[in-house]
Amino acid sequence: LPTACALEMIHTYSLIHDDLPALDNDDWRRGRPTCHKVFGEAIALLAGDALLTLAFRTLAEIPIPNSHRDRHVRVIAEIARAAGTVEGMIGGQVLDLLTEGAPFDEPTLAAIHRMKTGALITASVRVGGILGGAEPEQMRALTRYGECLGLAFQIIDDVLDVTGTPEEIGKTPGKDAAARKATYPRLYGLDASRQKAQALIGEALEALRPLPRSERLADLARLVLERRA
Repeated sequence: LPTACALEMIHTYSLIHDDLPALDNDDWRRGRPTCHKVFGEAIALLAGDALLTLAFRTLAEIPIPNSHRDRHVRVIAEIARAAGTVEGMIGGQVLDLLTEGAPFDEPTLAAIHRMKTGALITASVRVGGILGGAEPEQMRALTRYGECLGLAFQIIDDVLDVTGTPEEIGKTPGKDAAARKATYPRLYGLDASRQKAQALIGEALEALRPLPRSERLADLARLVLERRA
């Protein structure tokens, strides 16, 4: 549970910073005013910093038996990588900013989504496997599942930014198009984007085959296609 809490702290920090005027400049999140609209930009910036720091403090303070210390170190490295610069959220955000209003192709778009959104989702799945002592084949399956799920989630998010209402998605729609961001609907259109997401969820479900008791993961994958917020 502390590991899951740490992951959610990192996720929340990323949303607070993502909403700031310097990035997405969004006034609404989950149907409520964003952190910087309520408390100001300085406090929002510090709140995000505090959550990221608290996440790693929480991980560091988990009591771990000596027999599992190696696993715990792997978990911390996994989460740090997902939140970091080269392969993780920060790198994805930088690439997202650099492609605003610029030409882009599908590999660049997939890289943005893989790092900005998919990295933390994949890490969340892999961390469970690490802590549970998963075999290498199972870890590969979890990794593939997480990658497909993360990309499908972001594609649907791109679609909802075009088709959703403020009441449905809890934030201001149309922001991606206004900023000329790299998105799947901008590259392929809505129908092809939905088809791509469906295909990715099919791959995610197929990846679960080697895993016992994976029904909840399968349900989560299907839920991505049904989400309206």
